[in-house]
Amino acid sequence: MTAVTPGVRRKPGRWAAPPRPPWEEEPSKAGLAGKGLTLALAAFAILFPLWIVVVTSLQSKKTIDAAGGLVVVPRGVTLVAYRELLTGGQVQRAALVSVGVTLAGTLFSMAVSVLCAYGLSRAGSLGHRWFLMLLLATMFFGAGLIPTYLLVQALGLTDSYLALILPSAVSVFNILVLRAFFMGISPELVDSARIDGAGDWRILWQIVMPLSRAVLAVISLFYAVGYWSAWFNASIYLSDQDMMPLQNVMIQLVQKQERPVGLATQINTGQLSPLAVQMAVMVMALLPVAVLSPFVQRHFKKGMLTGAVKG
Repeated sequence: MTAVTPGVRRKPGRWAAPPRPPWEEEPSKAGLAGKGLTLALAAFAILFPLWIVVVTSLQSKKTIDAAGGLVVVPRGVTLVAYRELLTGGQVQRAALVSVGVTLAGTLFSMAVSVLCAYGLSRAGSLGHRWFLMLLLATMFFGAGLIPTYLLVQALGLTDSYLALILPSAVSVFNILVLRAFFMGISPELVDSARIDGAGDWRILWQIVMPLSRAVLAVISLFYAVGYWSAWFNASIYLSDQDMMPLQNVMIQLVQKQERPVGLATQINTGQLSPLAVQMAVMVMALLPVAVLSPFVQRHFKKGMLTGAVKG
């Protein structure tokens, strides 16, 4: 048994908690138990509804009818709801539309946000203070829905996928976070690159962006989740049902406003449970965010806190 000298803390292992500062008291057993219970209750409150949604989407109509609705304890697994959704045409097309809009919109938003934030982070850039004040003003004052719709209509963007990207392409909050992070990069590093003959484009691409991977990953996730979850722009700017993204089709299925022909036939004949279809669409809408979030989670602390504190 290894003796531990009083006042000397051991180096934490891979799964051990980090050492506490010398001035911080050790937590009591009651405090640890309370924290554990609180975290367990919070995790249960979050995971239990997700469990019900996933389990119900994987059950047959007979099992759902026997349970009287949502299923908590699974009785077998069937993928009939997912198979019918992905072969029904409308849902599959809507999923492809959402993926395309999310990828294109995220790339465009990140390009604009990075360029704007880098320009505003350079103290000697032309009119950067005035542009910064103008951006800050848009956070407190907006034109409203009707002027925005009239502008989109005047530009000829209605019934086009650009209407799902351009009206919400830039977030001033994300630009400010990027700007603060860029301002935290060592000026000596940028000055040395300028002495070596590097221009602004090369400095941004080869120095600033590699050092800002954490905040870029976080902001990219923010934009991607926003585009993937958006439904309002499509509801007011699109009239063609074939152009609707997945979120709008999900709303129609949940509210039973309109169903694909194949799904409607199977639901009306009793071959497929409408509740299983609704839960399956919800799982399809949540799956991309649930898959991507863990990969970006490790960047959240560094990306958001550093960008929010510095500058």
